[in-house]
Amino acid sequence: MTPAPLILGIESSCDETAVALVRGDRTIVAQAVASQDAAHRPFGGVVPEIAARAHVEVLTPMIARVLADGDVTLAQVDAIAATAGPGLIGGVMVGLVTGKALAFAAKKPLLAINHLEGHALSPRLVDPDLGFPYLLLLVSGGHCQLLAVDGVARYRRLATTIDDAAGEAFDKVAKLLGLGFPGGPAVEAAARRGDRARFRLPRPLLGSVEPHFSFAGLKSAVLRARDALPAPIGATDAADLAAGFQTAVVDCLIDRTRCAIDAMPEATALVVAGGVAANGAIRAALAALAASRGLKFVAPPLWLCTDNAAMIAWAGAERLALGLVDGLDAVARPRWPLDPAAEPVRGAGVKA
Repeated sequence: MTPAPLILGIESSCDETAVALVRGDRTIVAQAVASQDAAHRPFGGVVPEIAARAHVEVLTPMIARVLADGDVTLAQVDAIAATAGPGLIGGVMVGLVTGKALAFAAKKPLLAINHLEGHALSPRLVDPDLGFPYLLLLVSGGHCQLLAVDGVARYRRLATTIDDAAGEAFDKVAKLLGLGFPGGPAVEAAARRGDRARFRLPRPLLGSVEPHFSFAGLKSAVLRARDALPAPIGATDAADLAAGFQTAVVDCLIDRTRCAIDAMPEATALVVAGGVAANGAIRAALAALAASRGLKFVAPPLWLCTDNAAMIAWAGAERLALGLVDGLDAVARPRWPLDPAAEPVRGAGVKA
């Protein structure tokens, strides 16, 4: 029997450098991820120039190590998949140019992958029974969207954020409360110790006929609540604010997702993906919503929610199976919507 195609995936769109070997039969042959958290922690957020330089330093040896771990040579790889956007353009260029060089040198097809499509298809890497169409809540540091996933390369945007993404709001609130970096896990950990009912925080667009998300006002409300407390705030105050904030985010996500379910009756499942999908409170609330609507709920394992190359390789495998390959002139893109035909929205519609 001929083995399933072997895809080398490269991911460098933000602050993780990642490489993976994945077969079209969902076998993860080898993978590696290098975090840059220590480099960015003093700044309380990702510094693009630092991120790009770190990708340059570690990517080539990481590729060599993953090939060695998989006991294969580049000649045995069937295609090269590299993130081509959206993301921090310096980092995207490092990974894409490396992917192009490997594809050219080894005479292999190049698959220029949309990072968001990597997230969108990642649940299918671990759940072979997940079929199209499904409703996807994509929640990450840069994006917060509801998408109808009708097939590979076939996406309809049902909602997006008009300002901050959910993950961006988590990071900014973590910084406001002095909880550390990365912000998402820090806020979640603090929220477990807090009283979510102590602070009355807003739920932007909750119950609105407008289908989109908004988190900027919620973040500002946390700032005002913090500033109304004696400085410096204590651990209890920070935990209570984190709990109130996280609960408000969950309420907004569930309300907007409920509207999307109504707008997509053909959905076979409710799927969540992206870095914020690692949040336990969000996953539990979405699972309950799906159960109440009789929908299958699919959430990738935690390691597959955050940026990784296995999802990029898998998206490459899905596209390769349909003959959707790219030329060596594929461009790096800081912005790249999955649904280019979606109507612009008020506010930060560039995050579509």
